[in-house]
Parts: sequence; C-alpha cells; structure tokens
Amino acid sequence: MFNFGIPGYRPEWLSGRSAITATHGARLGRLVDRRLTRALLVWDLDEDKWFADCPVLLDFEGEQVEINHWKFDELSITWNTIDLARALDWPDFSLAWRDDTPDELTALVGQPCSAVELLMWKNRDLTEGTIVSLGFGFPNGQVTIYNALDENGMEFTPPGDHYTRYSMAS
Repeated sequence: MFNFGIPGYRPEWLSGRSAITATHGARLGRLVDRRLTRALLVWDLDEDKWFADCPVLLDFEGEQVEINHWKFDELSITWNTIDLARALDWPDFSLAWRDDTPDELTALVGQPCSAVELLMWKNRDLTEGTIVSLGFGFPNGQVTIYNALDENGMEFTPPGDHYTRYSMAS
C-alpha cells in the first residue's frame, strides 16, 4: 500500500457519502465543540508550496483527523495514525510538515468546531453525487477540504450552491 511518503500511514479509501458516513460519521460529529489545536500540511521545501498529494491533518484537542483525496472520488479519513516525529520519505522530494500556512487555515486554530459536514458535488455533470468533500465550520471561518482530482484542495468560504450539505453533528 502506498503511504505517500509518511512512515506508518495506511490510507483507508472510501467512495460515496453512505460509506463515509457509516464508517466515520459519528466520530466526525463528535468533533463539534472541540477546539482546533493544530492544522498541518505537507510542504514541498524545494518548490516552497503545499504538497497537496499528502493528507491534511486537523487536530481537535488530541483527536487528529487525517484527510486525503485520491483518484477521482476516493477519500481516506484516518484517525491518530500519523506520527509527526517521523521524517517524511518520498523519493525525489524534500518534504516537511508545516503548521503555519496558509493564513486562512492558521486563523482557525484555537476556535471550537461549530459544524462538520459531508459535502456532495451536485452540478449536472459526470461528477454529480460522486465527489465527497469535508467541511469544518468555526465561529470565525470555514475550511472545506475537497477532491482537486487526485489531490487535496482547500476553500475557506462557506460551501456554495454547488454542494449538497450533510451535517455530521449528532
């Protein structure tokens, strides 16, 4: 299994809202009211930019959710599996974890999570209903981690009309 250069990381790929909700819905819902204490991205040191192939880590008071999109419609959500003390090792890349970028993400640190939503793409095209994104709401902001076609993408505005929203809160 490919570990994205992260020792010990074993992504668990799921597709579709039903599979993701059944596997992770309750645990995602329990993040509501927990404070975001850390947010980490893998950084390409040579290119000085986010390496979007690797998971996004959000730590809510010790509950670390690891989010990664792959291929056309696959999403891996793992919990507390990535040891940040272990060096990243992806041949031909110089990578490191960063918790200080982008500004929109770091601005959310310290705030309690007010909502967790699964977001389904609903435009009338080939992807309708297949691509699942994760949205996290906060009193003063929002982050959506979405499938950017074989890598992660992030938005920092509320989900628009192109998503159907499903709350994970109990």
